Formats: sequence, C-alpha cells, structure tokens
Amino acid sequence: MSSFEGRAVNGAGPILQTRGLKRSFKQGETVIEVLRGVDLDVQPGEIVALLGPSGSGKSTLLQAVGLLEGGFEGSIRILGREAAQLDSGGRTTVRRDSLGFIYQFHHLLPDFNALENVVLPQMIHGATRADADRRAEDLLGALGLASRITHRPNQLSGGEQQRVAVARALANRPALVLADEPTGNLDEATADRVFAEFVSLVRDEGSAALVATHNERLAARMDRVLRLHEGRLTLAEVA
Repeated sequence: MSSFEGRAVNGAGPILQTRGLKRSFKQGETVIEVLRGVDLDVQPGEIVALLGPSGSGKSTLLQAVGLLEGGFEGSIRILGREAAQLDSGGRTTVRRDSLGFIYQFHHLLPDFNALENVVLPQMIHGATRADADRRAEDLLGALGLASRITHRPNQLSGGEQQRVAVARALANRPALVLADEPTGNLDEATADRVFAEFVSLVRDEGSAALVATHNERLAARMDRVLRLHEGRLTLAEVA
C-alpha cells in the first residue's frame, strides 16, 4: 500500500479511488501540468486533509473527483463506478446521491432561510417536505443553529452561514463530502469552532471527507494528511 492510500475499513472498498489522474492547461505556448498522475484512496468514514498552498492544484483535484469538470486523464471511481463510463446524467446522479460539497464561500440561496437552504436539496433528491424539515432541523440543531433556522443568510454571521453550508452538504447523507477551504473566510477562532463541528458531524453521519486546506493546524485533526506538491501527492506529517 502506498503512503497516500487509506487502509480499508472492515474490508470495504474505497469510497473514492483515483489512478493516474492528470490535468494540464495551456497558456499560449506553455503547458502547465497541474496534476501529474495522482493516485488516491479515501475509505468509508475516513476524513482526509489535502494540504497545499494556493495554486497547488487542490481545487482542481476536488473539481475532478466531484465530477464538475472534464479534461482529465486517468481513472476516477466513486463507490466503484468509473466516471469515464458515465454520461452527463450519470455524473449528475452520482453528485446528487453520493457527494456533498462545501466551498470557501457558503453560496447559500439569499432568498431562503437557513432551514429552507437545507430542505431544498433534499426535496430535489425526492424527500417529502416533512421528512426534509425534520432532517434539516436535526442537522442545524447539531450545529448549534436551532434558534436561527428562520433567519436568511444576510441575518447570519459568517460562521453561522458556513454551518448552514455544512448542514446542506450533509443533508442527503452523502458517502463523500468534498470541502474546499471550508473555513478559509473565517477568523481563526470561528474557523476552529466551525471546523470542529464539521468534523464531529461528518463522523456522526458516517460520511467520508476530503478537505482541501492550507491550514496545517486544522489538517492535524483529520485521520490522514496528504500534501499536493508539483502535481503529486505525498503523505504529510503535521504537528
């Protein structure tokens, strides 16, 4: 087993597996190789940190495994399904049913309150309104927002907005959460609290997570820390 592959949990296969993943871009006559053959396993229930400075390719890797962009070479398998064999509808289904997304900016719908922002993805997924309401209330309550569920995003603090984004990402019980600098817009104290709540809730929900960050202190709280450097992954040691 290479240093960047997770150890299987109870014999289960990986939630996410990439092999030889490459991505390059052309700028004029110059070819920029962002990913140079990334091999990665993320196992069920595992929370993996993806460390690297801005511009190292963390977001590119998350976009690839989130099936949000084309133009990649290599293999991406999610729950054993090869992404290259999926059509547009199949990729949409995988994103809807198996993945949750959290970004540096919360991207909440401004005309809907906190509860509704967590309810909507569930109803798109086919849940009844009553079930979606219960699920949203449970998630928001677990994140300390029980008294804020009727507030719209502009009535919430930055930390509260990001907590709603966490609840929304977990609303449909995804097998894998992809988080791109999820606390990058928050001050240090708020980032610590939100991140601790995120990790706790992901563990309680039984999801796996791949979290891109440049913050080594937060990365140290996760199960495994990988560093993306010059387009390749290495196992990182953080204090």
